[in-house]
Amino acid sequence: MTLRPGVDFPGVGTGLVIRNADGHVLLYKRLRAPEAGFWNIVGGKVDHLEHSADAARREAEEETGLTIHSVDFLCLSEQIIQADRQHWVSVIYRTDDFTGEPRLTEPDKLSEFGWFSLDTLPEPLSAFTRDAIRFLK
Repeated sequence: MTLRPGVDFPGVGTGLVIRNADGHVLLYKRLRAPEAGFWNIVGGKVDHLEHSADAARREAEEETGLTIHSVDFLCLSEQIIQADRQHWVSVIYRTDDFTGEPRLTEPDKLSEFGWFSLDTLPEPLSAFTRDAIRFLK
């Protein structure tokens, strides 16, 4: 039997808040658990022997098609998502240092995306996105 992080034991995740020159945040809508249908910053699982900052950059590039340069630590977020029976501890970073235009590169995981002002965020927001936004404000 293969054990799954976040499901069979607490998983280590990472996320990246990407802000453009206008201060808007890039969010994607999730299609899969945890929190399917919720708006989310980009991110995912930290692989074994991978630094969380490198994982945040890798996941962001895979999910957005952007090239991510420097990232800075923002916060730590722990999510126990009872509805999906998942538990994650996520290291969240932020950046405004990127090139390219975002696109939908993983349509099997994410259904849509957009740039949002911190004052007009879509709902519902994922748990770790809410934590990240709170630290940005």
